Amino acid sequence: MSSPAQHVLRPPSEAAAHASASGTSHGLPPGPHIWSLDHCCEDTTLVITELTANAATHAAPGTSSAPEVRLGFRLNPTHLLVTVSDPDDHPPVHAPAGSPLEEHGRGLCIVDALSEEWGWTPCPPAGKTVRVRLSACPPL
Repeated sequence: MSSPAQHVLRPPSEAAAHASASGTSHGLPPGPHIWSLDHCCEDTTLVITELTANAATHAAPGTSSAPEVRLGFRLNPTHLLVTVSDPDDHPPVHAPAGSPLEEHGRGLCIVDALSEEWGWTPCPPAGKTVRVRLSACPPL
């Protein structure tokens, strides 16, 4: 019995060695499927940091328990979709930044600048999911 297919991101050299050693592309169509996300790692890390910090800060103000924050990823050959879900019903507030020296209020401006697209969706009965689409294509 075979194990379920798992898409694992590896550096290009490891991915090529793994693909040739295993002789399979994990259910993907024939052809090279080496995804290296080194070129967008810093942007993705910053987006995840901003969204999770917003969720942890604003999702359950005034409560003693930590809010449940869920992080999701979906990768296809051209894009990485990052999602952050939290129990707060209020939409994210994207306000133009005031002074560049302000400590708060720039998170979604940063997300907007780094992403190809972002938005949010309510998650009934309570909560929301913020989604961000980042390019997975290396710069030319």
